[in-house]
Amino acid sequence: MGVVYSDIAVSADGFAAGPRQSEQTPMGEIAEGALHAWMFEAYEDNKAEVDGILDSGATVMGRNMFGPVRGEWDRDWRGWWGDEPPYHGPVFVLTHFAHEPIEMAGGTTFHFVTEGIEVALERARAAAGEHNVSVAGGASTVNQFLAAGLLDELRLHVTASILGSGERLFEGVPPQSLERVSVRAASLVTHVTYRPVRD
Repeated sequence: MGVVYSDIAVSADGFAAGPRQSEQTPMGEIAEGALHAWMFEAYEDNKAEVDGILDSGATVMGRNMFGPVRGEWDRDWRGWWGDEPPYHGPVFVLTHFAHEPIEMAGGTTFHFVTEGIEVALERARAAAGEHNVSVAGGASTVNQFLAAGLLDELRLHVTASILGSGERLFEGVPPQSLERVSVRAASLVTHVTYRPVRD
């Protein structure tokens, strides 16, 4: 069985998105590239980490990461990524409102889970088989998995930016110990991998 991991870019002050996220500003009101420039402007220097983000057999994400629609599904939203999302496998979207699966080009199918993170993880593990499961985000979803002790590995990509407000990683996560597995400074970002210490 693979590991359950999360790859998430954060500012130096711990935010994974800025304030006032909307359809026009999906990462919130922040400077362009503040969190993800390293993935595009310095791809070759960060290729291993970029490749590792999608090294999974299934993905779990929160509804806010899937899109800006709130409440009932009152429009035909199919994600931020166009007709062929980068996941190329099953994605389990946490939501309070039921929705039929959405099949996309390239092998991605969005499934909508209303029963919470444990059920979403159970379904993702079953779909992934021996492969890893990625908890893609956003910060609230990663925090829920950390609080519940369901992450095996947390891969932070810390950028040299200060956002000041927004969606903060570790918000509401109870005290716990993390073992640092690796750290690497690269162009525009420092990559740090942690594993939660379990009794």
